[in-house]
Amino acid sequence: MAVTAEQIREALERLALPDGGTLVSRDMLRALQVEGGQVRFVIEAPTPEIAKLMEPLRKAAEASVQALPGVESVSVALTAHAGAPKAPSLKVGGHPKPQAEPLRPAGVKKIIAIGSGKGGVGKSTVSANLAVALAKQGRKVGLLDADIYGPSQPRMMGASGRPGSPDGKIIEPLTAHGVTLMSIGLMVEERKAVVWRGPMLMGAMQQMLGQVNWGELDVLLIDLPPGTGDVQLTLCTKAEMDGVIVVSTPQDVALIDARKALDMFETMKTPVLGLIENMSFFTCPDCGSSHEIFGNGGVADEAKEMGVPLLGTLPIDLETRLAGDAGTPIAAGEGPMAQAYARIAEGLVAGGMA
Repeated sequence: MAVTAEQIREALERLALPDGGTLVSRDMLRALQVEGGQVRFVIEAPTPEIAKLMEPLRKAAEASVQALPGVESVSVALTAHAGAPKAPSLKVGGHPKPQAEPLRPAGVKKIIAIGSGKGGVGKSTVSANLAVALAKQGRKVGLLDADIYGPSQPRMMGASGRPGSPDGKIIEPLTAHGVTLMSIGLMVEERKAVVWRGPMLMGAMQQMLGQVNWGELDVLLIDLPPGTGDVQLTLCTKAEMDGVIVVSTPQDVALIDARKALDMFETMKTPVLGLIENMSFFTCPDCGSSHEIFGNGGVADEAKEMGVPLLGTLPIDLETRLAGDAGTPIAAGEGPMAQAYARIAEGLVAGGMA
């Protein structure tokens, strides 16, 4: 089984620094990347002087990670920011730059957005788990968290630390559970609000598509914010989108807003690849009976009316919520929910959508 970023962090947490703390607790771990059995990361010292004394620690960190099951090779670089800010030096946000044509990052074969008409339907949970499920199918997957005001993918994917930016222009994304990840939540403090107007959102989206080193990907999933706002309009007009998947619960109130999202994508000429019905039912853990808390079949009826596939139905599930809060999506493991996401991923791959 391939090693995970979380296992690597746990191993590094066991290495104590001479003056207290660890590489993780002292926020000295940078640009952690896991590709199969290949592991790369950077140790960033507070000053060049301290960096000169940390070579034994670098070797210890390399040996600690090399000893983990599933690790084939480890590359650990030692650097120092010399008093520079920890965040990448480039400015994120701002007015978008003129584009001659829709943007598609080099090496990215398909771009699929995952949207919803309203918040609270589990869109981000579906995005994270679908990305992991596709990675388990052998696809090279990227996940862009485009919910600028409420980024949740760093927590759900168990990603921490700031993306590197060696030249102040290109951003090096993180890797978690076999998925290449980028989110504005990795660039700002978790509790700090992003207070931006529309043009700054548009500029940030343009940067996170065009300035992130996504590498070679079969599919880049974009976790959209809820609704039909600036981010959706920017991506539909500025990016070369291959389609969108819409997530909704079966209740009428959610479907009203889902239809508005579907209408927006139709207006913007973005193909709707299919619908996913989330929170379709709840199975009582005590008696085993199923309860359709939000109704049933509404999303299936909508898909039939639109002539698009119903890609899957997912129940309300406590373990899914706990897994997301813990930073290990349920699709990364085994069990009924992992199998449910695997079936959706298999359908996308079989249909040539991912």
